[in-house]
This record gives sequence, C-alpha cells and structure tokens, in this order.
Amino acid sequence: MMLVRYLSQIGKYFLMWKEIFNKPTKWSVMRTLIFKEIDDLIIGSLGIVAFISFFVGGVVSIQTALNLTNPLIPKYLIGFATRQSVILEFAPTFISIIMAGKMGSFITSSIGTMRVTEQIDALEVMGVNSLNYLVFPKLTALLLYPFVIGIAMFLGIFGGWIAAVYGGFASSNDFINGLQQEFIPFHIAYAFIKTFAFALILATIPSFHGYYMKGGALEVGKASTVSFVWTAVTIILVNYILTQLLLT
Repeated sequence: MMLVRYLSQIGKYFLMWKEIFNKPTKWSVMRTLIFKEIDDLIIGSLGIVAFISFFVGGVVSIQTALNLTNPLIPKYLIGFATRQSVILEFAPTFISIIMAGKMGSFITSSIGTMRVTEQIDALEVMGVNSLNYLVFPKLTALLLYPFVIGIAMFLGIFGGWIAAVYGGFASSNDFINGLQQEFIPFHIAYAFIKTFAFALILATIPSFHGYYMKGGALEVGKASTVSFVWTAVTIILVNYILTQLLLT
C-alpha cells in the first residue's frame, strides 16, 4: 500500500508539471508575479548564502591545513582542496539543501495557506489556471538560482583564502597557486548543471506539497516539514545520479 501511495504521488507530481504550462496567465500579471518571486526567493536568500559560504569556506581551508602535518606536503594543497570542495560539492549541493529549508518551507507554507483559506478555489472559479499562476513564477525566478550559487562559490573560496592567509596556514601566493593547480573548467559547468536541476526541484516539490495538502493550519506546518524532507532527499539522489553521469 505504501509503495502504491508513493507511486501515485510521483505520478501526480509529473502531471502537475504538465498543468503548470497549460492556460498561461496573461503576461502583464505574470511579470509582476515573477519579479515578486525573484525578490522573495533569490534576493531574500543572498544574505544567508553569503554568510554560510564565507565561513564554511574558511572552515574547509583550516581543516585542510590542520591535516597537512607532513612538512613535505606543499602548502598550495590548501587552496587546491578548498577550491575542489567548494566548487564541486559545497556550493551547489550543501547550499541547495539549506535552501530546501528556507525557500522550500516558504513556498509550501505560502501555497498551503492559500489552499487552507480557499484562495486557490477562488482562482479556479475565476477561470485562472492556479498551478500556472502560483508555480510558474517560482520556476522562472529560480532560473536565477545559479547566480546565487556563483556568489556562494566566490565567497567560499574567498573565506578559505582569508582563513589560510590570516590564520598563518599558508601564504597568499601558495593559496592562489593551489587554486590554479590542475583546474578543469568542466567542473564549473558540472556545478552549474547540478544547480539548474536543483533549482527545478526547489521550485516544484515544495509547491506540490503546498498545493495538494489537505486540512487546516496545523497541516500547513506538517506539509512544510514533509516538503523539506522530500526536497532534500531528491536533491541528494539527483546529485548522485548527475555526478555518476557527468564525472565518471
């Protein structure tokens, strides 16, 4: 029974994708909605992303330095390890899981509250495709999500440089030399391909849980929790699949 329920939910999720692009809302209304979502989801997330990225980059740098106890190991490996950790995994995946909590809960609770207060029913009565009206602006706004991850990459590496140089673990030249060692440009492309996939997940799974929830105010909170869990699990699974496809 549990398997059947999960399969029916997955089927409903993919049918929702089809419905999002049916009967589009007129552009003059949609444009305002998209700008509002960009402000709420993208610009509203920059502060927490910048803070976490800077300090986690510093922690990665310090931990790498503390593990290089052998004097024969070159100091530039601190910069190399920081770059690899931040670009390949920390910025795209770790930040996306944090955003599943921040953005995801916001999306689920806002749409869930509209469901509870019957605003979605009112939209349907007026002949508006409520999925297009509610989810499409979020999907469009999150196409800018790679820009947020680009900032996370820069600040993570910058935080690592500050920690290494001012903590006395490596010279600035050593750290920058490490950043340039064996640099593979495709790693940046790989990170942004992952980020784009995560953006689609962050926009749609929380929207799905908010839109199809049943009950009252208490269930809105439960839906937000469930949406965070499933968004995080899906991001980790997609991360594994894309890593297998793109890096092996």
